[in-house]
Amino acid sequence: MVLECRSKGIILLINNLNQAELERLSEQTDFTSFLDYIHDKFKNYMESHTWYDSVNINGKGSIVYFSMEYGINESFPNYSGGLGVLSGDHLKSASDLGLPLIAVGLLYQQGYFWQRLTQSGWQNDQYIFNDFYSMPLTLMRDKNDEPIIIDVDLPKAKAFAQVWKLQIGRIPLYLLDTNIHENALDEYRDITDQLYGGTRETRIQQEIVLGIGGVRALKALNLEPTVYHINEGHAAFALLERTKGYMDKYKIDFHSAKQITKSTSVFTTHTPVPAGNEAFKVDRIEAYLQNYYKSLGLKKEEFYFNGQPGDFNPDDNFSMTILGLRLTGYHNAVSKLHGCVSRNMWHNLWKCFPVDEVPIGSITNGIHTMTWVAREFAELYDRYLSPRWKTETDVKEIWDKIETIPNEELWREKQRRRVRMVLFAREYLIKRQKSFLTPEQISKINE
Repeated sequence: MVLECRSKGIILLINNLNQAELERLSEQTDFTSFLDYIHDKFKNYMESHTWYDSVNINGKGSIVYFSMEYGINESFPNYSGGLGVLSGDHLKSASDLGLPLIAVGLLYQQGYFWQRLTQSGWQNDQYIFNDFYSMPLTLMRDKNDEPIIIDVDLPKAKAFAQVWKLQIGRIPLYLLDTNIHENALDEYRDITDQLYGGTRETRIQQEIVLGIGGVRALKALNLEPTVYHINEGHAAFALLERTKGYMDKYKIDFHSAKQITKSTSVFTTHTPVPAGNEAFKVDRIEAYLQNYYKSLGLKKEEFYFNGQPGDFNPDDNFSMTILGLRLTGYHNAVSKLHGCVSRNMWHNLWKCFPVDEVPIGSITNGIHTMTWVAREFAELYDRYLSPRWKTETDVKEIWDKIETIPNEELWREKQRRRVRMVLFAREYLIKRQKSFLTPEQISKINE
């Protein structure tokens, strides 16, 4: 079973029910029986023996996963596409496996834009405000029941963020929100306004809050993960803050602390073209991080080495991907082919190595099985493969039985899904886009 976050719709439904309606439902045995069934299913999932329980691993360390976006469910619009979907599937799979994982991200007031098409086919971007109190979110509080608030230094003032938690099965996802009254500047309140929105100033502010602020949030929550996993370059500033923590803890210099960070940090690169990798002009980095890197005891040239391919060059951008590669000991691309592309792209960081020996491996992006298998096909697999396919997805013998499923049954389920898709598209167009459609178009849709 896959246990995702509670849906936004359920929270809204409960909020809109009055006491009389709740009492009426409590007297309906069919409703209460089904509620008990769902609750028991939830408890069984949370208390069940997991893969991680069965492996013999020394120590009780944990992993923290940083990502700019998380596609958990369409009811929680905190993602834009593939990177977010991968991050969401990563957390759901970690929950199923019982991994000791913690996740960190940003909580966007408007999320990513909704697409609306005009009659002539032009896209209109529509941003919808999210009501966090109608979502399955918990505001994190300290021992005095006050919201936990962290801060980061930005050029005009400190920027503050409060911390929310979204529970995805066994995995907590902590999300930072800057839309709070502690931020006197509207500019800083808007940092977590939109995913990938705003200007280049907004982007570097977001990445400082996510990276540096994310590590400070973990500290405020009394969490000390053993391993850091940085998913794409957006959160690479977290590695600097982690190194700073080791400097303070062990009273050592940056270069010594950096070795500790590298030995227990992982970086995943996604983008196969140089132009798509996040980078900032030196002037912008200086404006935001000059005082920060001085607090690390670094000279300008030493700091920029961590984000540029060679010696300091004021005309080169500061690359977040290079920063991620420089401050981690293990790096991976997201497919075998992408691994080849990445080794060629970043060969200049390891010029003394042959291209084939550049230390960027590859782990092909996976999916969370139960998120992507349609209910009709899941029932078909239950009958022919046994329900074990849900929990033992890596057992080849189970999937070998797929050849026993009659072609006619596979085709019938595919046809049913196609009909549902067409009906959904018709309903969506007529209900949501009716004002843009002519009577002739509506008639054509209904044919």
